[in-house]
Amino acid sequence: MSAPRPLPPVASPPRRTRASLAAAILAGAVALAPLPGAATMYKWVDDKGVVHYSDKMPPEAVNKGSTQLSPQGIPVKKVDPAATPEAVKAREAEQERQKEAARQQEEQARRDRALLDSYTTEADIDLARARAVKTVEDALQSAASYRTQLQKRKVALLERKASYGGKPVPPDIDRDLAAIDAELARDAGLATQKAKQLEEIKARYDADKARWRQLNGGGAGASAGAVTAWDVSVRFDDGIDRVIRTYQMPGVRPGNRVRVANGVVSPL
Repeated sequence: MSAPRPLPPVASPPRRTRASLAAAILAGAVALAPLPGAATMYKWVDDKGVVHYSDKMPPEAVNKGSTQLSPQGIPVKKVDPAATPEAVKAREAEQERQKEAARQQEEQARRDRALLDSYTTEADIDLARARAVKTVEDALQSAASYRTQLQKRKVALLERKASYGGKPVPPDIDRDLAAIDAELARDAGLATQKAKQLEEIKARYDADKARWRQLNGGGAGASAGAVTAWDVSVRFDDGIDRVIRTYQMPGVRPGNRVRVANGVVSPL
């Protein structure tokens, strides 16, 4: 019986295996890295919808918008098309509309605050209305009395003038008659203005009363304790949170950027 053969020695892994793997990884990284001087590419679309790729934008396509690509073709920057004159005009018009809406909202809020500060009950509004109406009505009555006096004086002058028959009339009679006619015309114009003012006063106080009811809950017998208000929490650019109380429903939602002016919160 022969002696057993010894097993062949197991070969150990080469010491340079890890180094070779590291070198391979480094080579791959170098292959993926942009080559020195590699040009940036641009992707853009012409008026016919054809997609183009070039290392620089042609002058006629600069305003059409483009996408800047890395040497590996990865988008790194997007340039939007230049706005057309029509788009610029529309944007400016919208900005003006928003400014005007904000201005009107601020003005309405100012009037609301003044209304609530001026009147405690509906009776206060009725009393103020009656006083304002009486002032104008008294002026109209005085003007009517004055016109009556002028008319009587005119009649007397006409009778005096007629008494001369065919004789020469003193110049002062015709002069006084002309002055009375001018005064009557002026007074009639003032009376028309006062009558218009009277209607405006009535309409204004009626509108104030209706608005006061809305601000106080809408009921005919609403009291001052039922004032409707909104507390809006706003974080300002300095990082400080403040609560703005407004008497007009704010048209904003949580997260909206807003503008605060004269106690009014409006969207930007």
